Amino acid sequence: MSEKTYNIAHILIEALPYIQKFKGKTIVIKYGGNAMIDEELKSSFARDIVLMKSVGMNPIVVHGGGPQIGRALEELNQEFEFIHGMRVTNAQAISTVERVLGKVVNKEIVDLIHQHGGQAKGLVGKDSGVISATKLDFDDGTDLGFVGAVSGVDTATIEALEMSVIPVIAPIGVGVDGASYNINADLVAGAIAQEMNAEKLILLTNTQGLLDSEGQLLTGLDADMVDNLIADGTIYGGMLPKIACALSAVKYGVKASHIIDGRVSHAVLLEVFTDDGVGTLITSNA
Repeated sequence: MSEKTYNIAHILIEALPYIQKFKGKTIVIKYGGNAMIDEELKSSFARDIVLMKSVGMNPIVVHGGGPQIGRALEELNQEFEFIHGMRVTNAQAISTVERVLGKVVNKEIVDLIHQHGGQAKGLVGKDSGVISATKLDFDDGTDLGFVGAVSGVDTATIEALEMSVIPVIAPIGVGVDGASYNINADLVAGAIAQEMNAEKLILLTNTQGLLDSEGQLLTGLDADMVDNLIADGTIYGGMLPKIACALSAVKYGVKASHIIDGRVSHAVLLEVFTDDGVGTLITSNA
């Protein structure tokens, strides 16, 4: 037997217990960063999701689309700025955001999944009130326009979809006034994972994961350990919102959160199906 054949057999055997453990379980994946831009990474992500569904898991994809939105606004000569790391979204911009996320990015992901043999259904979060939103407010009075926070998730539509297809969700919520709100995709993914009692929340990033003060990857963390890393300043700046999202998920019922490097081909499969994984794993204290 060749070394290549042996390695393939070893990989399959390593994956078997994970396939058995997570069969029938809901896994919510936030898809963004380089994995949404690089053609090879886009293709590998779609194959990962199709394989997960094929072996009995129930993946749900929630996607971002910041670069695509930025390009569309520039092409339309619609000015925008960022405050607190978020795009100010006025009445003119929200229609562009909704079009790009719901009709361009969402459709592309669904089409990629279909190309690799899977069945997917696109869903804009505001459809049928699946994602309810409130306007995002700041203590300093900053007004970001139509940027929202998740106020509720109606899981019935998502649950019905995941029985047969892969739901692909654009992070646009609807307010009580019927207005559309652009919501950070991490927050939408975290809220869906919590409400659906998901087995896992996976957040794709453009970094290795959570690093210590010496630049080494941290994993196998529980909620208390993460709280301590925030308190001592190891976790700071731009990583804080993502960590907060992952931490909230495991504190409110999700079995595990993963922050993984979306720049790695087949990152989702490597994290779910192998012993070592490719990112930071966070679990509850229980």
